[in-house]
Amino acid sequence: MLHSIVDSLFGCGHQRTTFPITPRRSAAGTSAVAASRGGTYVACLDCGKEFEYDWKTMRMGEAMSIPAPPRQTQPSFR
Repeated sequence: MLHSIVDSLFGCGHQRTTFPITPRRSAAGTSAVAASRGGTYVACLDCGKEFEYDWKTMRMGEAMSIPAPPRQTQPSFR
């Protein structure tokens, strides 16, 4: 509870992140999620935000905005 109060006041510092992740391409091309990410990224283990990652400078970049997946409609049977 104390963590959530401090997080709401000051925000997440993104100190704990995953190892840099680079989605690999599948045989049939890229998936929608991998294509939207584009390249290497890291994810914050505390808040779940994803950030671009630059291997040359070994630093986190801008936060990534992942578009919502397209909605699939159910076929109507009459």
